[in-house]
Amino acid sequence: MPKGPMNKNANAPEKAKDFNGTMKKLIKYLAKYKFRILLVVLFAIGSAIFSIVGPKIMGNVTTEIFNGLIGKVMGTGGINFDKVEGILLLLLCLYIISALFSFIQNFIMAKVSERVMYSFRKQISEKIHRLPMSYFDKKTNGEVLSVVTNDVDLLTQNLSQSLTQVISSATTLIGVLIMMISISGLMTISTLVILPIGLALIGIVVSHSQKYFTKVQDYTGHVNGIAEEMYGGHEIVKAFNGEDEAIKKFDELNDELYNNAWKSQFFSGMMHPIMTFIGNLGYVIISILGGYLTIKNKIEVGDILSFTQYVRSFNQPIAQFAQIANLLQSTAAAAERVFEFLEEKEEVKETTTPVSTVNLDGNITFEHVNFGYNKDKTIINDFSAKVKRGQKIAIVGPTGAGKSTMIKLLMRFYDVNSGKILIDGHDIKDFKRSDLRKMFGMVLQDTWLFSGTIKDNIKYGTEDASEEDIIAACKAASVDHFVSTLPDGYNMVLNEETDNISGGQKQLLTIARVILADPKILILDEATSSVDTRTEILIQQAMDHLMEGRTSFIIAHRLSTIKNADLILVMDHGDIVEQGNHEELLKKDGFYAKLYNSQFEEV
Repeated sequence: MPKGPMNKNANAPEKAKDFNGTMKKLIKYLAKYKFRILLVVLFAIGSAIFSIVGPKIMGNVTTEIFNGLIGKVMGTGGINFDKVEGILLLLLCLYIISALFSFIQNFIMAKVSERVMYSFRKQISEKIHRLPMSYFDKKTNGEVLSVVTNDVDLLTQNLSQSLTQVISSATTLIGVLIMMISISGLMTISTLVILPIGLALIGIVVSHSQKYFTKVQDYTGHVNGIAEEMYGGHEIVKAFNGEDEAIKKFDELNDELYNNAWKSQFFSGMMHPIMTFIGNLGYVIISILGGYLTIKNKIEVGDILSFTQYVRSFNQPIAQFAQIANLLQSTAAAAERVFEFLEEKEEVKETTTPVSTVNLDGNITFEHVNFGYNKDKTIINDFSAKVKRGQKIAIVGPTGAGKSTMIKLLMRFYDVNSGKILIDGHDIKDFKRSDLRKMFGMVLQDTWLFSGTIKDNIKYGTEDASEEDIIAACKAASVDHFVSTLPDGYNMVLNEETDNISGGQKQLLTIARVILADPKILILDEATSSVDTRTEILIQQAMDHLMEGRTSFIIAHRLSTIKNADLILVMDHGDIVEQGNHEELLKKDGFYAKLYNSQFEEV
């Protein structure tokens, strides 16, 4: 059952495979920001300390007012408002300084986290262009994009939150504990004795709720998956009268989700009342014990108020540690994926003495080429052929035969396992990859146009082209007239919402792009299979013009289009099973003849 996009529970963070190792890498990576992070630590500690002192001073205010009231009742004095005012002003200054330190800390950390995000994305962007094609063959687009977007975002956001929370929580916990002990050791002990009871109860609740959260996570994915199936293929569901079965399936999964969801929410909802009860129980004990100690003149009245506030402050970072643990786990998981991506094996380094591509003609020689995507499974065995400039080489075979493999070898998306591919006598490994690929022009079945003007799309890869060159290329591709009829002509912006350009017209634009690039070698993946007859004629004319005088490799699906090819390579199950021209292959009455006759029964 496919799972929908919401198949993960936010309360169940993904764990890293190597938490310690990943965190060490992350700390090492952050070393370049150590001065800024040190400032964050100092300001976070300062903010926490100034905040911690506040309740103690507030207790002094309470004590001063209480003693003043007792003195007034007893006739021995009154409230010293000047002293109270002085204490309150001091308290206000402390809170202002604490807020200021917190602001500075957050400002610096925000700058650091955004810089980390910028740095990671820059490295990932550069890394993408250094990775071999084999990596992208093993990964989906979504997996790669997830690293660039989700993982980097999650890493930097969690890094900003977790670092400041760890510092603040640890400082608050230690500082508050010291202040509590300074007021009364006995009251501190009584508070700490109650705490394990609350934690034990929470542990029991969590152990019961976790299994239900796990099931909720699982069944949420199932429900989203079935909904996606039903809405994505609703025409098929209706056509085959599958509505009742689809509703029955959905109801079964939805019932399971409901039963587990309310149980998980019930147990989860118990945690707050339990902690509130434990907290209130602690306040009762503090009030009773504090009153007793006040009567015994062991503490002041205001100390009870201060201690109560410290207990509340003490419980808060303890509760935060669970959240921090989740943040650190998800941070490590995201960082692990980012580092794994950055550490992926890159393309073989290029030669330091590259051959120039200037004045090359485009003669290609295959010398005993052997290749397999896996070293233990060779799919091209001892292939040799000579292709002269201007010749047309067709690569044919059933779907999945491996026709694109030859193209990938030519452009060095993959390197041969043994043998050589030569261009004008030079091994393609002796060229810079960028120079080698400039010699090739590609027109694929799937058109690729980016968001931008038509002019920018056509001169992609030939940025120094003049407007006259662009128009000439479009005329050669039979697309100039169409572009001229558009509202903004060559300056019209193409995007996903562009609905006034057909697939065939987009294909003509990609042909114009290749004509403008003026490559020595062409790679053509038959691009007329999904267009109307009139547009097919235009595209074929444009491609014929494009192939004039150029070495051309044609991936053919309809064999009628490659009768005049100089050499036809017939592939099946990744291997070249036959080669020759059209007439020679028909006379052999082999695999090619069967393919051809299956398309043209009259032959």
